[in-house]
Amino acid sequence: MQDNASAGSVPRPALGVYPLPGLPEVRPGDDLPALLAEALVAAGLVLRDDDVLVVAQKAVSKAEGSRVALAEVKPTPAAVRLAGEYGRDARLVELVLRESRRVVRMQAGLMICETRHGFICANAGVDSSNAGAAEMAVLLPEDPDRSAGLIRAGLHGLTGAAPGVIVADTFGRPWRAGLTQVALGVAGVAPLADYAGEQDDTGRPLRATVVAVADELAGAAGLVCGKLDRVPAALVRGYLPPGRAGKGAAPRGSSGRDLLRDRLHDLFR
Repeated sequence: MQDNASAGSVPRPALGVYPLPGLPEVRPGDDLPALLAEALVAAGLVLRDDDVLVVAQKAVSKAEGSRVALAEVKPTPAAVRLAGEYGRDARLVELVLRESRRVVRMQAGLMICETRHGFICANAGVDSSNAGAAEMAVLLPEDPDRSAGLIRAGLHGLTGAAPGVIVADTFGRPWRAGLTQVALGVAGVAPLADYAGEQDDTGRPLRATVVAVADELAGAAGLVCGKLDRVPAALVRGYLPPGRAGKGAAPRGSSGRDLLRDRLHDLFR
C-alpha cells in the first residue's frame, strides 16, 4: 500500500481533535459563545479561521431555552394511548409527537420519528437525560443552522476568528449497530464533499462519491467528548476541504439540511 506522498498526491495534514472540558452546566440565556471562548483559553487553544468547532446539541438547546418542564405538559389522548401500549411516560410521548412530522416506526417502547426539521431519529430528539434539572426534557434546537451561525458570529466577535461550527447530536443508524455523532446544523464549513467527475489514482472517473464530511467531523469530536464525561464541545484542527489538497472537487452546500436525503432519491420510504 502506497502512502499519499509515494502515490504522487499532495499529503494531507494531520488531524487534531481537542476536547473542551470545564464548561459549566449550560442554562437558558447563557452566552454559549462566551463559554466556549473561555474553554478554548483554558485548554490553551487559540481559535483560527480554519478550525471546526463541534458543539453538542444539548448544550445549544439548553442555552436557547429549548427545554420543557414535564409538569407543564398535558398529554393528548393519542399520547396517553401510545404511552400505555409501549410503557412510556405519556408526557414524553406527547412532546415526541409535538416535535414530529410523522412517526416512522414504534416497537418495544422505541419511537423512530421524522422531526419537523426533517431528521429521522429516536424520539424526535426529545431527551430527558442530563437536562439540567429533574422532570425536564430537552428538545432539538428550533433551527440548528441558525444556532451554528450565531455561535460562529459570537466567537468571531470575541476572538476575531471565524471557524466552522457544527451542532452535533447522537443518532442511531439503520442496518448498523451503535450510535454515532451526526451534524444537525452547520456554519462556515461545507457539509458535503462531492467528488463526482474526479478521477481515482488509476484514472477511473468517480460518478457518485459524495462524502458527508460534517458527519465525519462530528464523529471525530464525539471520540474525545465521550457520553459520560459531559464535555459538550471539541475543536477539530487540520481538516482540509477537498480541492485545497490538490484533489477533489470543491465542497458544496452550507446547511445541515444538505445532509438530508430527499424523498426522490430515498429508496426506503
